[in-house]
Amino acid sequence: MRLIWIAIAAAAAMLAGPASGQQWPARNVKLIVPYPAGGNVDSAARIVADKLQEKLGQPFVIENKAGAGGMIAGEAFAKSAPDGYTLFVGANGPVLFATEINKRDAYNWKKDFLPISTISMTPLVLEVHPSVQANTLKEFLDLAKREPGKLTMASPGPGTTNHLLSELMQSSLELQWVTAHYRGNAPAINDLLGGQVQFAFDQLTVSLQHIKAGLFRALAVTSPHRLKSLPDVPTFAELGYKDFDGQTFTGLFAPAGTPAPIVEKLHETLVAILKDPAVIDKFEKLGGEATPMTPGEFRAYLEREDAKWIPVVRKANIRAD
Repeated sequence: MRLIWIAIAAAAAMLAGPASGQQWPARNVKLIVPYPAGGNVDSAARIVADKLQEKLGQPFVIENKAGAGGMIAGEAFAKSAPDGYTLFVGANGPVLFATEINKRDAYNWKKDFLPISTISMTPLVLEVHPSVQANTLKEFLDLAKREPGKLTMASPGPGTTNHLLSELMQSSLELQWVTAHYRGNAPAINDLLGGQVQFAFDQLTVSLQHIKAGLFRALAVTSPHRLKSLPDVPTFAELGYKDFDGQTFTGLFAPAGTPAPIVEKLHETLVAILKDPAVIDKFEKLGGEATPMTPGEFRAYLEREDAKWIPVVRKANIRAD
């Protein structure tokens, strides 16, 4: 009799395995965000969390876990159970660069993170304080060559996409300027507004309002095409600088080993959300673009970004403060 019950239990477990993925989510889902509330990544996470809750019928709860350039959040996520109830809304720094910059083998996105889809892409804009005698990218580069070390760039922190783009440009074009690191975009932009520094590569999310108000002069954007919000500002590519196409991505990840039915359901739902005109409009107002990808496309994108930027980190010997 005992053997019969064991056999029945085993059969039930086999049947429940695939079904559990289809029944997901049955309770709250946690979305770990590696930055404080209010920033670009947090805003993207909250947009999709509300819609995921609406479509899947369970709360998607944001947990902001800032620190160490995103490593604290990344490490906590990498140790999570692969059951679909802990997800990660990551970006370039925490996913690709943080472990290299901090010299800590806390996690490896290639084996610990399962890419679901990109959420958004936010281009950077090269912007200067009005006191800088440059109205075009060419004039800016000529000024930097003519007076090496005189200009100061405001960086939101070591190893950010903003910082890496600056290092790549200096190395590629044999330029030299001073880099002033801040603890985030807000203090960096405050000093640019005050004229204590001369320029920045910044997320459009942060700077669009200041550009439109005439407080900054936008010279070029890193997107592959001109932006609706800044139609008169050329891209680096169209000006002949195709390597300077760095953008800040936000993306959704599950822990490695998460069941395929959950991954498929997440991806299908997220893609539908990102094609919603109201959601597209929200990201455009933030200066970004809703950008769904398949898991395979997202992994390939991360591989390309890894191959492009990690050598920049190493060549510039970028370390965490």
